[in-house]
Amino acid sequence: MKRSVALRLSAVLGVAGVAGAIAFGVPQLQANADAVLAADGFAGQNGGTTGGAGGATVKATTGTQIHEALCRRAAVDTPIIIEVEGTINHGNTTKVSGDSCNTAADRIELKEISNVTIVGVGSGATFDQLGIHIRDSSNIIVRNVTVQNVEKSGSPLSNGGDAVSMESTVRNVWVDHSTLIASGGESEGFDGLFDMKDDTEFVTLSYSILRNSGRGGLIGSSETDTGNTGITFHHNRYENLDSRVPLLRGGVAHMYNNHYLNLNESGINSRAGAKAKVDSNYFEDSKDVLGTFYTDAAGFWQVSDNIFDNVTWSAVGTENNPAGPNVTSNTTVSIPYAFTPDSASCVPAIVAATAGAGTGLKVSDGKCSATAAPTVSGTASPTVTASPTATATASPTATVSPTATVSPTATSGTNLSLGAGADGSSKASGTSYGNVKDGKASTFWSPSGATGDVSIKWPAATKVSRAVIVEASGSTIGAYQLVNGATGAVLASGTGGGAISFPAVSTTKLTLKITNATGTPKVAEFQTFAS
Repeated sequence: MKRSVALRLSAVLGVAGVAGAIAFGVPQLQANADAVLAADGFAGQNGGTTGGAGGATVKATTGTQIHEALCRRAAVDTPIIIEVEGTINHGNTTKVSGDSCNTAADRIELKEISNVTIVGVGSGATFDQLGIHIRDSSNIIVRNVTVQNVEKSGSPLSNGGDAVSMESTVRNVWVDHSTLIASGGESEGFDGLFDMKDDTEFVTLSYSILRNSGRGGLIGSSETDTGNTGITFHHNRYENLDSRVPLLRGGVAHMYNNHYLNLNESGINSRAGAKAKVDSNYFEDSKDVLGTFYTDAAGFWQVSDNIFDNVTWSAVGTENNPAGPNVTSNTTVSIPYAFTPDSASCVPAIVAATAGAGTGLKVSDGKCSATAAPTVSGTASPTVTASPTATATASPTATVSPTATVSPTATSGTNLSLGAGADGSSKASGTSYGNVKDGKASTFWSPSGATGDVSIKWPAATKVSRAVIVEASGSTIGAYQLVNGATGAVLASGTGGGAISFPAVSTTKLTLKITNATGTPKVAEFQTFAS
């Protein structure tokens, strides 16, 4: 008989019951926020993830101060490091307005911004019943924090019940040495601990703890939300979770050197064409730790050097395809980076010594021993304390930009679409708005019918006078209009793809509106240029 996570908590925590917001936070060692930290895994790709390196360092002890620090920057992409200490909750978090932010009162909102680091320091940073939401943003680091008991039902509510969530064109996020915990499953008001959806790529979750929840996390919100990819999970401890560790739809994910303990219903759920590379993990006292579950939309996996210690497996069924008991690969998965895994046999010990907030940011040396976290050369930044009247002015610094685009159309100048946001009127199954600005001619967006629109959007007014529409193979764009999305003015019109020139405008949004097609339009790249 199924037992909810909440009913198992008394055994896990060694208490008689669970009520309210349990104080899971632990004292944390001072983090070196001035060091430029080296993100690895997929977060190390696409130009890398450096967060606020090179920017001002601001200290915050409330959620309002975190939002103030974001809002008082010179621009949405001005680098900043926010050192957080204390308990952040609904009582000390309010919405703050400004030209360089878009915040909310019921969560820590990282929306339409880039180049930000949030790091717990001193005695520790605990986000109590308050989730962290990342939307339309890039180059974000969250380190050494605890996020606990975020609810989607009951009171207070925050972030749809997710501890950390990402959605809508998110690139390059590194969550590291953090503790994400709940006090039960969906029936107790909690949702996922680490969720990604609607065009999220280049993410690493490392040296973290996910515990006591019905849902560990998902990659893709439905069987049609399959454009989320490039996710690395390593040296994490997953404990007392029912399922979604993670639930992976359509993308590529790499899991290595994780310790999975007491997964009660299922673990890594690869489905809807997803590919999971599963290397040198330790699965213990768990059920159905890898496979395709609760659907007939198959997923795939490549496995090597894993240990299965007291793992049970269910029978194969129409919507149930466990990888065990004789676990073998059913695909091959390529990853674009090198890694040196610890032996699976030492994973429980090395993860226990390094994972979670308050462990001194220790990491594995790849030989089953803990060591200090590696850094690359960086320059210490001035430190200020956030207050209602303080202004955090960051030092000038070059921002990290995505890799250069390669397309069949010759272009010159900087492609302004790289690193920008994207949205549209509709998207066909298996396609994504973000595909038109990812620098890849192999991915594309299509509307759900023969007509529709897709937009490139910037957080601040941007000068643009030229666009290049790169069509994927088999595309049939008929008539189109190029529209200033901020004013509705038609800048150009024509047929087919290729280069489009128009009088220069300063706008926050440029829209390609496909008004006629004989088949399926497929836009691989919507490139934009200042001249």
